[in-house]
This record gives sequence, C-alpha cells and structure tokens, in this order.
Amino acid sequence: MNSEQNITRILKAEAVSLGFSACGIAPAESVKKEIFNFYKKWIAKGDHASMHYLEENINKRLLPDLMEKGTKSIISVALNYFPDKKIPEDQLQFSWYAYGKDYHEVVKDKLKILLQKLQEAFPEIKIEGRPLCDTAPILERYWAWRSGLGWIGKNTLLILPNKGSTFFIGELLLNIELEYDKPQKSRCGNCTACLQACPTKALEAPYLLNANKCLSYLTIENKENIPEWAQEKMGDCIYGCDRCQKACPWNRFCVPTKIKKFQPSTDFLTMTKKAWTNLTLEQYQKLFKGSSVKRAKYKGLMRNIHAVINSSPQPKDCEQQLKNAEDIFPTNL
Repeated sequence: MNSEQNITRILKAEAVSLGFSACGIAPAESVKKEIFNFYKKWIAKGDHASMHYLEENINKRLLPDLMEKGTKSIISVALNYFPDKKIPEDQLQFSWYAYGKDYHEVVKDKLKILLQKLQEAFPEIKIEGRPLCDTAPILERYWAWRSGLGWIGKNTLLILPNKGSTFFIGELLLNIELEYDKPQKSRCGNCTACLQACPTKALEAPYLLNANKCLSYLTIENKENIPEWAQEKMGDCIYGCDRCQKACPWNRFCVPTKIKKFQPSTDFLTMTKKAWTNLTLEQYQKLFKGSSVKRAKYKGLMRNIHAVINSSPQPKDCEQQLKNAEDIFPTNL
C-alpha cells in the first residue's frame, strides 16, 4: 500500500468515527466548463435574487487553488441532520435543518479535528488544510458530487444513495494528493415529485431553481416583505420550506441523526402558535442561542409569523400583537 492509499484509508476511517455519513475525495481541478457556464448563466438571469455574494469571487469558484494556494485534493463530507423528534403537525413549522445548533460551526469543528488526526497520524508529511462549510466561494454541491458522495437531484439538492438529502456538506482542502473517488450518476430517473411539490413553482425546470420564488429564500435570506402571492403558499412554515425534500422518494431512507447538537430542545418543540405570536426578543435570543435561525433575525422571524397569520384564518388580536411587537423592537434586529 502506497502513502496515498494509506492516508486515504485513515482519512475515511477517521471521518466515520467523527460521525460523518459519507466522505469522498476529488482532485482540485477546474470546475467542469459546462457546470460553470450553467452557474454564470443562472447568475446573469438574476435567479439568485438578492444573494449578491454569489456573484463575487467567480474565478475562485472555478479553481479552488485560487482560493487556497497549494490545494491538491478536496475532501467532501456529509453530516446527517434528519430529526428524531419533530414539531407537532398542528403547530408552526421550521425546516428540519434549523432544529439544532448552527451547522456551520458543527461541521467545521469536526473537519478541524479530522485535519488534526491526519497530521498526528502522518507527522513526517507536512499536511496543511482548510476546513469549509458554506463559508467560502466554492461550489459545494458540485464538489460533493465530484467526490462521489451522491448526485444533484432535480430539486438542486445533493442526494446520497439509500440515505436521502437531509445532510449538511462540508469540505477540507488539502495540500497533498490522495486516491480519488468517481462521481455518481443521477438516479432521479423520470421522477418529478420535487417539482410538483414546490408550492411556488420555484423549481422552474429540473435542476433549475429560481430563488426569487423559493420560500426558503423568502423566509430566510430575503430582508424585504414577503410578497402576498408567496404568503398564501407558506402554509404553517415560518422558517424555510422542505416540501421538495419531503416529496423526494429517496428520503424514505432517512434515519435520525446521532449528532447531539442537531437535536431540538424541548422548549423549541413545545412552542405553540400562541407562544410564537407572543415571542419576545429575550425569548428569541434564548431559544435560538447558537442556532442558524438567527440568520433571519428577530424581525425576520416575526415578519414570517405575521405572514402566516395574515394568510390563515386567525383571530384579529394575533395580528395586533405582532404589530405591537414590530413597534416595540428596533428594525435592525
């Protein structure tokens, strides 16, 4: 067994021990031309909505070595977040990924440990790396596919064979060559369940998402008011959506995560509609301490709650409570 094979074997074994559900490796080559042209066309059409950061560092997205000099291998990992316990169906809903602690830190911390384990196992080799998780200009789903973790579904999400799509993905950029995995072919077949399930038709075609119509974008990244046509499609979900995932046949294979930090708190799971409408800033800060929900901020979450109430047959006093909350708390929260 040569050194590349040995390091690859140890790396993948350590990834499993850290709780990752999948680990694959790809050479740090330029992104395939057809993929990159598709991305640039998507940006040019404005389908990324107000997420202007996706327009930046285009060349770095094309070639990882420009982002981290000396990168020779890209390790992609997947970490399961499928919840064991869920919010009762008759209550206001959140996307599953937002149930626990902020995935950015959880995944990056595990990747830092993975890098440290490699350095300790092979002290004679100067192994250097950079852990990433939705924190740098890199086409993460592309590299997850290129590393053999799964394929990109028609809903634009990474799907792992016999495991589904409820996974966070991260990368570890390394300065050494390793044994590389092969990309997987799509197994979506003729299925269009995700397109049919999208309530706003944000999935305009297979593999083509228009973020301007996406409820996940509109309730999280979007800082403006939610359009009335979108409010009518929100149902009871006040953060994210998940419809295209729930409709995907591959997610029948989902199993609950064993990552403790992704487990929802009892306080979160027992929140009622009345409790959400009366949510104070202090309660919000306590409930979502260390959570990615803070991305929408208090004002954004209250906007979402208000939108759901406005589009549902709710008592008028709930609307007034929300109006009072908007008046009390600063607009920059």
